[in-house]
Amino acid sequence: QVQLVESGGGLVQSGGSLRLSCAASGFSVDYYAIGWFRQPPGKEREGVSCLSSIDGSTYYADSVKGRFTISRDNASKTVYLQLNSLKPDDTALYYCAASVNFVNTVASIKDPQNNSMDYWGKGTLVIVSS
Repeated sequence: QVQLVESGGGLVQSGGSLRLSCAASGFSVDYYAIGWFRQPPGKEREGVSCLSSIDGSTYYADSVKGRFTISRDNASKTVYLQLNSLKPDDTALYYCAASVNFVNTVASIKDPQNNSMDYWGKGTLVIVSS
């Protein structure tokens, strides 16, 4: 059974940090690009970041560039999103998703309403207090 399970969310003060995890099972995540998305309360889904499975290429939305870092550990089939210098505007449900195509993944980050990802997790909630 294919699964992506996010964890690591929680309540943190503005300026704080969290590390989100995306654990994959049921498929060979080594061959998949992973994207992180988020949906703030009452708003549409946003693309956050993605990571290629081939050459380690990354992409970040402007809103998180320099504050968030994506990484992966293929041995544990886990992709991480390190969130630093958090702001109240970062409050959202954070999802990870997988696609065999990194170009499509980047396109999905840039236009998250155009869903071309193959698998999705159910999300982990991040709340940043001011």
